[in-house]
Amino acid sequence: MQSPLPAVSVRSEHADIIARLPNEWAPWPDDSGSTNAMARETGQTTAHHIKRKLKWPSRPVVFISDPHADATAFEASLVAAGVVKKTHDGLCQFKLTKTGRRSEIIIGGDCLDKGPSNLSLLRSVKHLYRLDARVTLLAGNHDLRLIMGLLALARQKDIGNQHFFVRMGKKVIPLFKEVFEQYLADTHWQKNIPSEDACRKELFPSDKWFEEFPYHAAGQLTSEGVEREVRKMHSKTHSFEKNCHAAGLSLRHVYAASLQCQKLFLHKKGEFHWFYRKMKLVAKRGSFLFLHAGLDDTMGELLLKNGTGYANKAFHRNLKHRDLFGFYYSSIANTFRTKYRDADLPLTERGVKAVHKAGIHVVVQGHINRQEGQRVTVKKGLVHVEADITLDEHSRQNEGLEGFGIGATLINKHQGLIGISCDYPTAKVMKPDALRQIYG
Repeated sequence: MQSPLPAVSVRSEHADIIARLPNEWAPWPDDSGSTNAMARETGQTTAHHIKRKLKWPSRPVVFISDPHADATAFEASLVAAGVVKKTHDGLCQFKLTKTGRRSEIIIGGDCLDKGPSNLSLLRSVKHLYRLDARVTLLAGNHDLRLIMGLLALARQKDIGNQHFFVRMGKKVIPLFKEVFEQYLADTHWQKNIPSEDACRKELFPSDKWFEEFPYHAAGQLTSEGVEREVRKMHSKTHSFEKNCHAAGLSLRHVYAASLQCQKLFLHKKGEFHWFYRKMKLVAKRGSFLFLHAGLDDTMGELLLKNGTGYANKAFHRNLKHRDLFGFYYSSIANTFRTKYRDADLPLTERGVKAVHKAGIHVVVQGHINRQEGQRVTVKKGLVHVEADITLDEHSRQNEGLEGFGIGATLINKHQGLIGISCDYPTAKVMKPDALRQIYG
């Protein structure tokens, strides 16, 4: 039975946003687009692991994931969740509502790539911090790909790291173009930038890499993972320069933009230095664990033994001090990369038991985009809420969806789990007792 939407208070002046949102709620559907088969088979999934009552976050949580450089979609989603209101037209023209001041906004990663504007999206996120909003920013694989590429360019090359720049692929090229146009175009940027051939040598892995990497990665990656990585790099090495030229960039442009990105993101006085400094790997609120992608056995046991604070410190220390290869193919990085494929580090019953003993019973994630709103799934015996609902305009065009996306996942102890998406006709509401029933 449908009812007027009770969870979101959106001001009437946001008529363009309201027109694209559902105005009614309904109990969380049990169709395949909203739940998977295991989640529908209540009482037969993970009940034997649950010893305590499911604990909800102490304050309301608004989870928005994978904005992918679309500031308009991100800000519209904040409005849809009722946590901000626009004060004027344009970006970064908003302030917190009463609901926004008492809620926590968790950004589930993948702020970068795709477009239309990486830098605008970052400035919108920064504006939330400027307003003293409670913001938790999680690491996404697209976000980490940029810093890995920049660090690989800055550090001495070896077999483990020399592929990380080109590994970023064509999706990072719009960022380099933005940076070039906004910071370098009207300067003497060519000074001290080497030739096209020299830039190619600096940016690309050597021919020797393809021979040596499988031996270098043996024992750390699964055999499927090694094969997938080499195959991916063959493809990206052949296409990267062509994609740069299609965007109007030479390798000299890209190299210059990369050096500017190092200043912006890695230097303490850089405009976006805050982005990686504030980033966390995971956040636990009640029985809910928020992350970008998923878990494996090692991370499950780490969370049980040491907790999320330790995991977040390990994330930053590994990124800063560990060799890039060892970091990117570790369990820490698997947390923002995994899709539970054979090539990923495994999550088995052993890891799930550790996660449950750590008091974690629901994982809230991005990374896997959904075209019909959020979905509740049971993966490897662990409940996941898939909350990447395809916000950025470029991805939506590729998927046959109109305009920019709008939506958010709301979690609070009074109303339960609420999925709002402009691509689903009603808000999906799972009351607290209904979510507990997934465990039987």
